[in-house]
Amino acid sequence: MSKLNCFRDFAKYSSLNVLGMIGLSCYILADTFFVSLGLGTNGLTALNLAIPVYNFIHGSGLMIGMGGGIKYSIQKSQNESENANRIFTHSLCLAAGFAVFFVLLGLFLSGTITSLLGADENVFDMSKTYLQVILLFAPAFLMNNVLLCFVRNDGAPQLSMAAMIGGSLSNIVLDWVFIFPCKMGIFGAVFATGLAPIISILILSPYFIKKKNKFHLTRCKLKLRLLADILSGGIPSLITEVSSGIVMIVFNTIILGLQGNVGVAAYGVIANLSLVVVAIYTGISQGIQPLISRNYGKGNFTNIQSILRYALITMLIFSALIYSVVFFGTSQIVTIFNSENNALLQSIAIEGLRLYFIACPFVGFNIIISVYFTSTVYAIPAHIISILRGFVLIIPMAFLLSAAAKLFGVWLAFPSTELLVAAIAAVFYFIYRQRQKNKVLAK
Repeated sequence: MSKLNCFRDFAKYSSLNVLGMIGLSCYILADTFFVSLGLGTNGLTALNLAIPVYNFIHGSGLMIGMGGGIKYSIQKSQNESENANRIFTHSLCLAAGFAVFFVLLGLFLSGTITSLLGADENVFDMSKTYLQVILLFAPAFLMNNVLLCFVRNDGAPQLSMAAMIGGSLSNIVLDWVFIFPCKMGIFGAVFATGLAPIISILILSPYFIKKKNKFHLTRCKLKLRLLADILSGGIPSLITEVSSGIVMIVFNTIILGLQGNVGVAAYGVIANLSLVVVAIYTGISQGIQPLISRNYGKGNFTNIQSILRYALITMLIFSALIYSVVFFGTSQIVTIFNSENNALLQSIAIEGLRLYFIACPFVGFNIIISVYFTSTVYAIPAHIISILRGFVLIIPMAFLLSAAAKLFGVWLAFPSTELLVAAIAAVFYFIYRQRQKNKVLAK
């Protein structure tokens, strides 16, 4: 593959996946906007308290889809069609297992989880409703994520993008219909969100009906090693999503103590906008994954480095544009979600946005480099990076900085953590790169 073709493939896959992921992230952003208009500050607080559960579901689907997609792409590039089909079958079995788990949580433990997330009597019922319905729609979210990843790795990124955007647009339209004309409140918002992956799957369905897919279910004995390998390859994707939920839970707890429900509502604006930003970086990383895995399967290491370089340059350009928009347009952005014109919410969110989004280039680097490692079947550094940014550093950083500088410290905890992790990730990359060079020289 020439450098020109390599760049064309990168531009094609990444642009399509960035658009698709932005569309996918609008699930929650649309809820945030319409809930803020229809249900005010309490509705926004309830939504923000329940969103971490969505992160866990979405992250689980991405873990299975990305992990399975990486292994599928490598086997496909080596013309191992039977092994590729086994990977798809194992991935669907994993999705089914996770779906049962989430549905059981929704049926029996939604109230308990809502209490654990910190909902008070003002927002408890709305938070519980949102959380329970999201959990009951988990099978659709999981299946959609798995199919999207396999279709993308099967050489149909345009269809994957169309399904993601189609589902998101339907969510936006249904949000408005259910909340306002139908007056269904928070249930309408979450019901619209739950229908979106079903519509996305329907958009994908002609690909299977016309038998264009090269992956199929096959009769095979389930192997624990293969199930573990699929999960291992997708763990960074899971932690990227779950860490958003973990961060929200920790930040909600701290902010409730510092500024009450208004502070949580302000953070809801920041957190939901950050979902869109993370979606851009996730889109770039998902775009390069099939290309890196395919080239790794063929042993084209020069192309792999070119693709990574394109991804990092694109990430830096996006980061500069995003922070410029956030810094100079903060007041206007917050006003969109502040339907009650709450002055305290406005001031908290403005300061928070400008500090929180300093993290942009570091978040982008960490997401892309993690997928680079897993796509080249070198998962341990990706796991370490993901665990550091998702759990090990962010939680103590949030408590330490909030104790030292109150709300100002809370906003700085996220960029500080991502910066430290990016430095560690860079060290892992240079060590791995040197090992690859030594292997090439030894041949």
